Amino acid sequence: MRKKIVNDIGGHDCSEEVEQIAIELGEKLAKVVKILVSGGLSGVMKAICQGFKAGGGLTIEITPNYDKKEANEFVDIVIPTGFGLARNVLVVKAADVVVALPGEAGTLSEIAYCLQFGIPVISLNSWDIPGVIKVKSVDEAVAKVKEFLQ
Repeated sequence: MRKKIVNDIGGHDCSEEVEQIAIELGEKLAKVVKILVSGGLSGVMKAICQGFKAGGGLTIEITPNYDKKEANEFVDIVIPTGFGLARNVLVVKAADVVVALPGEAGTLSEIAYCLQFGIPVISLNSWDIPGVIKVKSVDEAVAKVKEFLQ
């Protein structure tokens, strides 16, 4: 049976509050699903990888650059693409469900790809867009991910 994969999306820069939310989310998600795919190098993506790894999960990063060394230290497997923002399609298509945290235009583009491809996307303090499932807490986000992975 194919392993289920969760993805996180969010800003390359984030506040300390969002960073703590992302770490907690990662730790709790690792109890529900064993593989996390991420597309960023820092910010929300680094924080969620940190939490996911602490929770015992496997982290994969699909980077926008060619250099594997640019991945953050919480990544187990690095897939360097050299595709820049175009790698956003790969990031969302690799996942069975996506959790969006605060971010800007890159996060918005990934949400749009999710909606176009029919990939469930859960927003935790991120964009409020029709078709996106809004949640108010880490626990609610994890519960929704669990629903989609059954």
